[in-house]
Amino acid sequence: MPDLETNKQNVIAFYEMMFNDCEPAKAIETYAGAEYIQHNTHVADGKAAFIAYFERMARENPGKRVEIKRAFAEGNHVILHCHQIWPAGLEYAGIDIFRLDDDGKVVEHWDVLQEIPEHSANDNTMF
Repeated sequence: MPDLETNKQNVIAFYEMMFNDCEPAKAIETYAGAEYIQHNTHVADGKAAFIAYFERMARENPGKRVEIKRAFAEGNHVILHCHQIWPAGLEYAGIDIFRLDDDGKVVEHWDVLQEIPEHSANDNTMF
């Protein structure tokens, strides 16, 4: 039985290290399992591709950051609901889904992103 709280904390630390600290190689070394399967169509499969993509992202987008609004864990999966804030005012609401192996290491990732619109039909936020 996986430790759900530890899985959540590992995924949050992985995401913060990769995105906010701009250290994808360290994130992979510390928190990834033997394989890394990627479902985001902008990122190639595998650990090396992940590192290259996020190192380039950090160089090209200084000041980008993510705020994790909530995290959910069930079985070997963790879901993050995130607010991505990019230079020049671009912002996204995102859902990131991670699968962990039996050792609590990240081995697979899916995401769904939506640009936060300038206007909304309601007064609720996306968070």
